[in-house]
Amino acid sequence: MEELVFQAIKQKKISSQIVDQVKKLISSGQLKPGDSLPPERELMKVFNVSRPTLREALNMLSTMGFVQMSQRQRTKVKSLMQSSVTEPLRRLLKEDIKTSLELVEARAVIETANAQMAAVRATDKDIRRLERCIEAMQANMLKDGSLRDEDADFHLAVAQATHNKIQTHFMFSIYDLLKDKVDLCYHGGVDDILQQHSKIVEAIKSGDGEMARRRMEEHLAYVELQINQLSDSEMQQNGEG
Repeated sequence: MEELVFQAIKQKKISSQIVDQVKKLISSGQLKPGDSLPPERELMKVFNVSRPTLREALNMLSTMGFVQMSQRQRTKVKSLMQSSVTEPLRRLLKEDIKTSLELVEARAVIETANAQMAAVRATDKDIRRLERCIEAMQANMLKDGSLRDEDADFHLAVAQATHNKIQTHFMFSIYDLLKDKVDLCYHGGVDDILQQHSKIVEAIKSGDGEMARRRMEEHLAYVELQINQLSDSEMQQNGEG
């Protein structure tokens, strides 16, 4: 009989167990890009650990690229899209107006599929989230008229309703890149945007995937037109027209 070789059991560090839990929540989609983790004091109580142990776990997650830590704000979940991809794009968006339009085209391919998928897969909870987004837009129209945050929340909610976490992370990264352009084009047509969003929700709620895809396509064509007009205006101001 061959001699059996056993190895000592190694106890896993507590900080590594915390990392595993957070990664599992991100993997399952329960923690989404942009979500804030609870305050450190609350996390210490939940995990029953000391501040140094918690900090060690958060630093590990930050190094892995799962979260972003800040001294003044709570730790947030990052998009799984690497910054090495998005940062060069961010610079191009600032330097080349036409890149914005190309990103809008790429976004349309993803989002029309998202809407179609959401109509098939959305749960009652997903539908309610989308309806709350519409309500938030209606409320904010009475304030400053800018719908940048509410718009991002809506489109991320559509992505979340696909129950495909990769789609959600893609959309978070795309909106982070486009948010300034989207904000500018929404100042002039908030009523149109609200109506378009409402039609998308109705289609998803009815379970009509083809209609949801078409409604999203119409909405994004409108947004693309607005950004085209802004781009033409910027090019004329820069003497490029």
